Amino acid sequence: MEAERAGKAPGFSVLFVCMGNICRSPTAEGVFRSLVRERAPGLDVEIDSAGTHDYHVGDPPDRRSIDAAARRGIDLRGLRARVVEEADFERFDLILAMDRLNHATLLDRSPVRYQDRVRLFLEFAAADTLEVPDPYYGGAPGFDEVLDLVEEASQGLLAHLLQIKRPRQA
Repeated sequence: MEAERAGKAPGFSVLFVCMGNICRSPTAEGVFRSLVRERAPGLDVEIDSAGTHDYHVGDPPDRRSIDAAARRGIDLRGLRARVVEEADFERFDLILAMDRLNHATLLDRSPVRYQDRVRLFLEFAAADTLEVPDPYYGGAPGFDEVLDLVEEASQGLLAHLLQIKRPRQA
């Protein structure tokens, strides 16, 4: 995060991706930012989110995502939806899809040399599923379930990054 502000390339970069970038992926971005800030403040990592479709470009996250995250102390209000761009495949070390459909879409769009960067986010969790369900058409419990899964996977992702990257010394 410090690298972004300084205008230099970060030590590592992660892009979270769902379909519209208003529910799952901004939740993952917010949760992971918060976790890194709390548990590994010296870790030099760029964190972003995007959607595979341009339905909501420029919009803030869904109000229900904002509210569910806020109940857990995570602020998503400053985030805005964007669509995955071709340059993202080179820019990000990990591109983490929320479900198999978005994973397949990303693989279809990715240059072959970057396809190994595209993974399912829940590969980093001990969950019984590899997909974060889309809560958009449901009620509040779906947004809480997303947060539960995202929090678990974020802990696994942070552990993975800490194994391969050492935090900068102050």
